[in-house]
Amino acid sequence: MAESKIEIYDLIPQKYYPKTIFIAENTEFQEVISLINKASIQLPFFAKPDIGLRGSAVKKINSLDDLKIYHEKSNFDYLIQDMIPYSNEVGIFYVRFPNEKKGKITGIGSKEYAIVEGNGTATIEQLIKQNPRYEMQIKQIKKEFGNRFDEVLEKGKKLNLIPYGNHARGAKFIDYNHLITDKLNETIENICKEIPHYYYGRLDIMYDSWDDLEQGKKFKLVEINGAGSEPIHIFDPKHSIFFAWKEIARHITYMYKISVQNHKLGFPYLSHKEGMRQYNIHIEQSRKIVNF
Repeated sequence: MAESKIEIYDLIPQKYYPKTIFIAENTEFQEVISLINKASIQLPFFAKPDIGLRGSAVKKINSLDDLKIYHEKSNFDYLIQDMIPYSNEVGIFYVRFPNEKKGKITGIGSKEYAIVEGNGTATIEQLIKQNPRYEMQIKQIKKEFGNRFDEVLEKGKKLNLIPYGNHARGAKFIDYNHLITDKLNETIENICKEIPHYYYGRLDIMYDSWDDLEQGKKFKLVEINGAGSEPIHIFDPKHSIFFAWKEIARHITYMYKISVQNHKLGFPYLSHKEGMRQYNIHIEQSRKIVNF
């Protein structure tokens, strides 16, 4: 499904997510600046496509020059979003059947960012090449850091290579299912019940500490994802492909049962025509952003 992020954000109470503004394709740059000032969004911030694909074209904007380059290059609608002041990120999968009052967390995946630590002798490029996961992203990282690749990081200094938790961009996902508690279930339940007809999907959340998150404090939703989302704990390297298949099958079964119940309540199934329209939007958007 080609999911518009701004349409999803519009369903979420503002208190749960960072300041976000929508920039339509071909908007004049001065109008973009005006919208940013009106929303009181401060540098640095993030720019990302309204219809995304695994972190493609998501950029941290450190200056107005960065923004101008992004804006002039983009041939798609995009969002500008305030930085979230928390350093930890997790993906929590939630399921609730429409005929039931309570749902449940079905999976938690913590996101370990692509971070290198200096030793006082190795360059940033050399540090990247020491980790096969990061080396796979080296071309994209080089676009971000440019001439800094030859910089030697002082001993103990840490550098976040890609400042968001995306598996396709070097982040490592860790299974946190052992941290599911009744209190966390209650917190996530309360959030999801404030989102109309939200029965299935993953909440990507940035938070200060796990205790705060469990209590519903000091966190922000980065995004919420629906039918197209995955339970990201399956990507923990300790798990086998068979474990992943089993978990995907379990979640597809949840989605099927929810859709059947929703249909009985009067919600139509997706037609073939609409499905193809959504698919074509996805393909077109992928071509625009995958090599951004």
